[in-house]
Amino acid sequence: MNLNLRQAIIQRVTDKNNEELFGVIEDSIGGQEQVLPGLGVLFEIIWQNSEAEVQNQLVTTLKEHLS
Repeated sequence: MNLNLRQAIIQRVTDKNNEELFGVIEDSIGGQEQVLPGLGVLFEIIWQNSEAEVQNQLVTTLKEHLS
């Protein structure tokens, strides 16, 4: 079976409960650079499924912490 990276990451977290998803994110943040694509895929899913207000808050939070 030939999966691309995005599909592999999604498959890895599919069917995890909230606590498990929280753990995946927490374990990945500040970790090795190899996990950054996984966080990117998770962020992409969050972004695509968030209302404009949430997207604006995410951008505001990012901007505040880049300064």
